[in-house]
Amino acid sequence: MQTELDTIGNNVANSSTDGYKETDVEFQDILNEQLTPAGAASLGLTSTNPTSIGAGAQVAGMQTDFTAGAPTQTGVPTDAAIEGNGFFIVQQGNNTYYTRNGAFVQDVNGTLETSNGATVQGWAAGEPITGPTGNITIPPNLEQAPKETTNVTLGGNIPSGGAAFTTTSTLYDAQGNPVPLTLSFTPTSTANQWNVQASVNGSNLFKTGITETFTANGQLQSYSVDGGAVTPATAASTIATTQALPTGFQWNETSLNFVLPAPGGSGSQTQYTTEQSSAVANQDGYTQGTLQSWSIGASGVITGTFTNGQSETLGTIALATFSNPGGLTNLGNLEFQSTAASGQAEVTTPGEGRAATLLGGALEQSNVDLASQLTDLVDTQTNYEADTKVISTTQTVLQALVSNA
Repeated sequence: MQTELDTIGNNVANSSTDGYKETDVEFQDILNEQLTPAGAASLGLTSTNPTSIGAGAQVAGMQTDFTAGAPTQTGVPTDAAIEGNGFFIVQQGNNTYYTRNGAFVQDVNGTLETSNGATVQGWAAGEPITGPTGNITIPPNLEQAPKETTNVTLGGNIPSGGAAFTTTSTLYDAQGNPVPLTLSFTPTSTANQWNVQASVNGSNLFKTGITETFTANGQLQSYSVDGGAVTPATAASTIATTQALPTGFQWNETSLNFVLPAPGGSGSQTQYTTEQSSAVANQDGYTQGTLQSWSIGASGVITGTFTNGQSETLGTIALATFSNPGGLTNLGNLEFQSTAASGQAEVTTPGEGRAATLLGGALEQSNVDLASQLTDLVDTQTNYEADTKVISTTQTVLQALVSNA
């Protein structure tokens, strides 16, 4: 009963500890002492049942309840809650431990750690998730290199029967310098046909431009480049520029690609009587950026957002599952260690195999049922008092026996 009281006290004390798992005590009967054996019926006598007396109870084991606690939002990007089965893998020295506590912090180098300094394990960006795990590090002031624009996607509506118009947008060269792009849309003498010319600082990127022909229903029907062969527009098309890229910029490529989406698809060019909205729908270049924020996704992927508006995968947190979690050794500090009884850890990404998904910016609360623990406390206290009464009565009887001997 003292062991059970200590266990209940520990559960109650950790009822507000994030990631704590309730522990229950299991008891078993101590070997009985046989007073009389069983007797078989013979010579007209009836059979007799055996008689024995027990020697009390002892602790048979301590079982940890790994039922998931309710998640609570914290808004802290380094926090993560496991919504079901699994453990975070942490490394401390040469030892590997497992925990449900996702209240992580970063050291001066940006390495993700637990509050007691164990490093969180996973895979760095670009590493195969089938390979060995390592420390998850998100360097402070992480920079993203610029990317040269190579693909420019056209989209939006060209007003049917409208006059010529121009739109402007910004591309980027290999150094991340902004490149001003002007698109000129001019109707031809043919109905439902437009000429599109692209230029940078007055330098045309095509000899005469892209000629686009639309159906009466407003969908792109065909196109030609610099007055060449007419190509039916049945799928997405990529058109390379035919003129040298303008000087004054740093180019790794010799041309730009203009993409015409498949007719009728999302973001495709149209020709309706509605307002003009035709422009560059997307371009894949950007300038240099600095890490602004990051978050942990359901699949354990850490995604960083940069000041240039781009996002990038920074790493993936690993989870471990066990065939018998009850066989883990509880080391304290909300850490567990695998044993022969628990089996080997099955390492995977969240949401794969038996592993649950993660909830970023949240922590898993303790799964201690406080009301149940207080009820057990009263019950255990009653049993404790009853046991002490038995011991006290036994001592009194023995003393009387000795005194009257």
